[in-house]
Amino acid sequence: MPIATPEVYAEMLDRAKRDGFAFPAINVTSSQTLNAALRGFAEAESDGIVQVSTGGADYLSGSTVKDMVTGATALAEYARVVAAKYPVNIALHTDHCPKDKLDGFMRPLVKISQERVARGEEPLFQSHMWDGSAVELHENLRIAADLLEECAKARIIMEMEIGVVGGEEDGVANEINEKLYTTPGDALATAEAVGVGEKGRYILAATFGNVHGVYKPGSVRLRPEVLKEIQDAVGAKYGKDKPFDLVFHGGSGSTLEEIREAVSYGVVKMNVDTDTQYAFTRPVAEHMFRNYDGVLKVDGEVGNKKQYDPRAWGKAAEAGMAARIVEAAENLQSAGKKLK
Repeated sequence: MPIATPEVYAEMLDRAKRDGFAFPAINVTSSQTLNAALRGFAEAESDGIVQVSTGGADYLSGSTVKDMVTGATALAEYARVVAAKYPVNIALHTDHCPKDKLDGFMRPLVKISQERVARGEEPLFQSHMWDGSAVELHENLRIAADLLEECAKARIIMEMEIGVVGGEEDGVANEINEKLYTTPGDALATAEAVGVGEKGRYILAATFGNVHGVYKPGSVRLRPEVLKEIQDAVGAKYGKDKPFDLVFHGGSGSTLEEIREAVSYGVVKMNVDTDTQYAFTRPVAEHMFRNYDGVLKVDGEVGNKKQYDPRAWGKAAEAGMAARIVEAAENLQSAGKKLK
């Protein structure tokens, strides 16, 4: 199937919320990890979301080029070609964009999509994330309102974050403190500033103790009930049941019970990055350790070309990452529910 159109993406999110499941959103940094994501979604028979961060886009452009827009554009164009060979719908998304990178990442990409739509084409990406968690809420919402208007012109869904996800991702670090929990007051201010859909569609990363990075189960204190509290507060004011389409960030190390509870409160997208990075790298490490005398020219020998050929260990990496994505789809209950 081709990359999801805005209408198909909207249908994906609507159906997830209505039927009580969520989509894994998989960060990719290369054509190989993109192929692993597509394979994983296809094997799970799940539609899904593929996303690229500012650091991932920078890396995709080449280590000497380091241009985020170039890298993101290249990924999107490549994905359009290869995703058409898979029997699932895939939406393209850009992950965390802080204030200091808006002009070098999100805004230019939105502009590209506006120009494409004006020519009668589909937008380049289906959604973009504005991460205003590092600024005061009033500034976060002011910028979000402006960005939402621009995204709507490009038929794009915007993602925004209120509250703070702890830990570190792409060089952005946040403390683990009370700011990890979004309040009903934050949610009400958000609805007042950007509406509840009438000003353009957005998805909301509200925080409930989320932390980026590697943590054992039980090390992070998640409070999924926070999501219910903000849905109830805003829903009561606007006469809507679960008014927000919610996003779960920092899910590595979360228990299945916590994941399922969060989904029950309106989570439609859960980011998966740390776990898939490990799932990709682990088979490569195994290959190198098992075949060290083939991948290295030890003691003047010639090695074994079949073992150091990047395709040999690349296939194993792709299979490992794909298997972890199948697991994520099963945990989020999107497996077997692709749109026909």
